Amino acid sequence: MFDSHLFYKRRLSAHMKELGRYLRYILNGHMAVVLFFLISTLAVYYQQALILLPPNFPTAVIIGILFGLVASYSPVRTLLKEPDLVFIITAEDKMNAYFRNTLIYSFVIQLYLILLLAAALGPLYFASYPERSGTTYLLSLLVLLIIKIGNLFANWWMLKVRDKNTRLLDVFARTILNIVIFYFLVHGDVMFAGITTIIFVIIFLYDYYYSKKQIGINWDLLIEKDQHRLQAFYRFANMFADVPHLKVRVKKRQWLVRLITKSVSFQNKNSYDYLYRITFVRSGEYLGMYFRLIVIGGLFIFFIPIMWLKVILSILFLYLSTFQMMTLYHHHRVNIWLDLYPVELGERKRAVMKILYQLSIVQTILFALVVVLSQDYLGFFITLIGGLLFSFAFINGYVRAKLD
Repeated sequence: MFDSHLFYKRRLSAHMKELGRYLRYILNGHMAVVLFFLISTLAVYYQQALILLPPNFPTAVIIGILFGLVASYSPVRTLLKEPDLVFIITAEDKMNAYFRNTLIYSFVIQLYLILLLAAALGPLYFASYPERSGTTYLLSLLVLLIIKIGNLFANWWMLKVRDKNTRLLDVFARTILNIVIFYFLVHGDVMFAGITTIIFVIIFLYDYYYSKKQIGINWDLLIEKDQHRLQAFYRFANMFADVPHLKVRVKKRQWLVRLITKSVSFQNKNSYDYLYRITFVRSGEYLGMYFRLIVIGGLFIFFIPIMWLKVILSILFLYLSTFQMMTLYHHHRVNIWLDLYPVELGERKRAVMKILYQLSIVQTILFALVVVLSQDYLGFFITLIGGLLFSFAFINGYVRAKLD
């Protein structure tokens, strides 16, 4: 006899083992040092900003938006796989215990968002409302937990609905209501917070009523969403280790490919130069990750006033980008056609180091220009020279050793 509770325990055990395998690489020494430095820097400037907080600062708007978004973001991790569409769908009427457990698991793994947000926004809340006690803030967090549970159930019910527009409209309406509820709650307008909460409850009950009119479970949608979230985790983990389960997404980006390959001459020795350039542009993760690190690093560098800290952050983000781009070397590891290239293996290593040099030089120049925008001309030269020296030393030392 099929036991869905036992089936869930086995599926959860396999899922946790899979996540643990990659979390060891993600939370390695390099990333721990980087995160510690960034968090420490943010904490120092956050504390200084709170001291200079103006009386009319829109604290209620900021906390309302962030609390509302966290409450609305309540995906259900079903842990379903594509073969389940054939082998488990026949036991649909016996899956109640399984889906109940997935709802509990989904809520528990999302608690870290609430804890992080509560810790981050607590100082802002008490700096803006010094007359309020800690109990008031804890009450807001309790409401956040309740609203979060409500959104989780509503999302689960709406997953039975096959019309995508209906689901999007429902999520949009609940998100707006969540933001408004927490805005009024933080602002101190309890009556308006109660009215919007009643509206939310009406939509919540309507979602339950509407889901009951649907026939069966939308297995295709459940598997699609769970696989999409799993692939997102694999793409993130692929920055730190090889992930064989990752489904690589390829985008054409023809104009950009033409732009970066037109300078590559048609010769055997340039085969890997051409390959790694188009891989960087067309593969789903490298280009986006590179520009995200530039944007995030640029914002840090622009808003932090201390020159030496700008230089350290520029080198830190250079390190992150180069470290992540190293995986280009292993990107085509399962492609047997590369073994047919009439090119020596040393050319492959040379091509990877060459593109890493080029990317790090571009990033260094952009960071130096950001320093100029903050009118720190001495910092511009130090950032430029320091970034180039670091790139040369890191690629010739660490990267070359890893490739060997």
